[in-house]
Order: sequence, then structure tokens, then C-alpha cells
Amino acid sequence: MEQLSRGHRHLVLAICCMSLFIVGIDVTIVNVALPSIQHDLHAPVSGLQWTVDAYTLVVGSFLMLSGSMGDRIGRRRTFQAGLGLFTLGSLLCSLAPGLGWLVAFRALQAVGGSMLNPMAMSIITNTFTDPAERARAIGIWGAVFGISMALGPVAGGALVTSVGWRGVFWVNIPVGFAAIILTALFVPESRAPKARRVDPVGQALVIVLLASLTYGIIEGPGAGWVSARILGCFGLAAAALICLVAYEPRRSEPLLDLRFFRSAPFSGATVIAVCAFAALGGFLFLNTLYLQDVRGYSALHAGLYTLPMAAMTVLLAPLSGRIVAARGPRLPLVVAGIATTAGGILLTRLTRDSSFGYLVLSYVVFGMGGGMVNAPITNTAVSGMPRSQAGVAAGLASTSRQVGSALGVAVAGSSVLSALHGSLRLGFVDASHVGWWIIAGCGVAILLVGLVTSGRWARSTAERTAERLMPGSAAVPVAAPSR
Repeated sequence: MEQLSRGHRHLVLAICCMSLFIVGIDVTIVNVALPSIQHDLHAPVSGLQWTVDAYTLVVGSFLMLSGSMGDRIGRRRTFQAGLGLFTLGSLLCSLAPGLGWLVAFRALQAVGGSMLNPMAMSIITNTFTDPAERARAIGIWGAVFGISMALGPVAGGALVTSVGWRGVFWVNIPVGFAAIILTALFVPESRAPKARRVDPVGQALVIVLLASLTYGIIEGPGAGWVSARILGCFGLAAAALICLVAYEPRRSEPLLDLRFFRSAPFSGATVIAVCAFAALGGFLFLNTLYLQDVRGYSALHAGLYTLPMAAMTVLLAPLSGRIVAARGPRLPLVVAGIATTAGGILLTRLTRDSSFGYLVLSYVVFGMGGGMVNAPITNTAVSGMPRSQAGVAAGLASTSRQVGSALGVAVAGSSVLSALHGSLRLGFVDASHVGWWIIAGCGVAILLVGLVTSGRWARSTAERTAERLMPGSAAVPVAAPSR
């Protein structure tokens, strides 16, 4: 990609952020609509889990393919295709006649969504070649996610209250159309110098692994954890994982390049992404049920309660990006781990009549973790990697986020259902304690893994990995930020 002017680079960033906006707003806007969907479509709690996880599961399954496909056929072309499918899927979701159709259309929406974030991040990585400028761009990227999260609950609550839950999918349509047109006009095409081959076997194994694992977790409380169906799902997931690990290293161009994981920072970023977004996904799911089903708040009222958490993401994401650019990822990861842990512990003390001040305090502390964690995840994932494989590296990082979110909703929801005695309204608070403790445990993992994978030893493993991934001098690595 030829060097663009400063103004053009920031225009490209703005267009890429539009895709993150509709993806980010979709996370919280759908969550706030879940009780309305439950009532209108007569859906059980597991049906609500599938409404969320049908999207995250499909996105997680196809992100790596989308990353390599963009490197192969063109990042702008793939980005535009993703915008088109996401917009179409949003329209169909708003017309869904039943729960099964809604879940199916969410999956279609997710196929488009899988092409958006890795392509946008790959475009940004290739547009902003200066490490400090790239880190600031990633900080803005994270802030847009926070803004979309902040607007999602309020906009979703207003739409649910005024026109019903179908309206929450309308928001994506005009933004999607505008992004398609602007991409065609202003985003230059780019692709990897050497096209990557498609890996259908690896892709199939990833789908089987994630689908069977998520199905087992979500359906476990209803079918019985030791039933043949659930044990079979977990066995199938384990077999798919073993086959994936055995098969991928034998391919010259695998879907999942396991050599990336020889880099301790990259492996750490993957684990931290799973934990951070598991905590976020679990929080959004449990908090929606708590505010609307237990406290009896309207969708709009519940959305307004979520604003303090999202505000922390808006305020702290750019700061986190600047800290990563100047000092590296350790400090933001430590703060994120401590804040997520503290937020989870505070939420274990919720009662049916917790005060407004206590709720706001819990949400602010938890939101601090989300605001600080995203920039170091993204920057660490792409730093040191060959620019020719930026799409794959970004795809792996984004996959970790989606897998974490899917697992967070599945584990948190199923843990509550397993502990629930009586109705959701009367028994949720006590049953939710285990879910909040799981979220706090995710924060501890972020802290410990962040400390281990951000030191001198970890950086040396990243350097050795970059040498293995760059034969000769043909590939140029994405430079790490100064420390």
C-alpha cells in the first residue's frame, strides 16, 4: 500500500471505525432487548443465550478464514462484502417470525461480521506504519467501541420501548450502507504479496470445536451435564481440538499458524482476549437479566444504568493506547486485571434492592478494566508479526475476543441456570453469585498472564518467532511500540 497523506490516513481510520461501531453497538443493543425477545418469542433462557452466541460463535469460527481471505483477494473487497452481509443480516433479523429464524439470521449477520474487524484492523495496520501513530489509531479504535457500547443500551432501550425489539437491528442498516459507499471511494485496496491457500479441513475443525463446546455448555443445564448428548458434545470438541493441533502444522499455509503461539506476548494476548471478553459477555448477559427481570426496570432504564461502564471504556481506551505506545502493554494490563477482578467481586454482593450508588460503583470499576485492556491486546497481537500476515494475526486476535464472548455468555448463563431454584425473578440474585465469581476469576487471569507475557523474556520469544515467520528479508515486520 502506498503512503497516504495524514488526512487520508485518518479518513481511512474513520471508515474502519464505522464497521467497529455497528459491531460494537450490536453487542449491547441486542443484550438490552433480550427480555423483550424472550417475552415476544416465548424463548427460554437458553434461547436468549443462542440469540447472542449464534452471532459470536459464527464470527469466531470464520474470523481466521476472513483474515487470510482478505490477504488473498483484497482487504477492501472483503471488507465491503462483510459490510453488505452484515447489513442484510440485520434487516432479516428485524423481520424474523420466530426464535429459530432469529438465530439463523444472526448467524448470517455474523458471517458478514467476521469480515469486518480483522479487515479493518489489517487496513489500519497497513495504513499507519509508524508504531506510535498506529498505537494512537488503535486507541481511537478502542474508544469507538466504547462509544458504540455507550449508545447501544440507550438507543436499544429507546427503540424497544417505542417500537419493539425489532427496531434494535435497524440501526445497523444506514451505517452499513454509508460505510460501503465510503469504502469504495476512499479506502485503497491492499493484499498480501503472496496469496494464502484455503484450508477447508482446518476451517471445518474450528467450526466443530467451537460449535460442540458452546452447545454442550448452553444445553448442559437442561439436558443434564452427564447426559450422553452433552458428554458427546464435549468429547467431539476435544477430538476436534486434538485433530486441529495435529493437522495444522503439516500444512505449508495453515488456517491456524501454530508458530504464532511460540511468541509469549501473542499467546498472552490471545488468552487475555478470551478472558476479558468472557468477562464482558458474561457481565452484559447477567446484568440485563438482573436489571430487567429482577429489578423490573424498562429496557431504556436498564440501558441508562449501563452508561457508567461504557463511559469508562470511552475515556480510558485512548489513554491505554498512548500508554502502550510510550511504555508497552504491562501497565494497562495490570490495571485491567485488577479492575475486572474488583468489579466482579463487587457484583457478587448484589441484592434485589442494591442502591443506585453501589451499582454505579460496580459498573465504573468493571468498565475501567474493559477500557484499559483492548489496546494492549490488539497492539501485542500484531507487533513483531510480518506485515504480509497482518490479516491472519488480526484475525486470530479478533477470534479470541469472539470465542471469549461466546464462552462468557454460555458459561455465565449456564452456571446461573444450574444454581437457580425457583423463578428467575426470585432466585436469580443468589444463583448469579457463581457467575460473578467466574467474571472475577477472568480478571485474575488477565492480571497474571499480563505480568508473565509482557516482560523481557516474553519480548525475546516474540523476536525469535518473528525470525521464524520471516524467511530471508522479504517480509517486513510490524514494529513494536517503544518501551
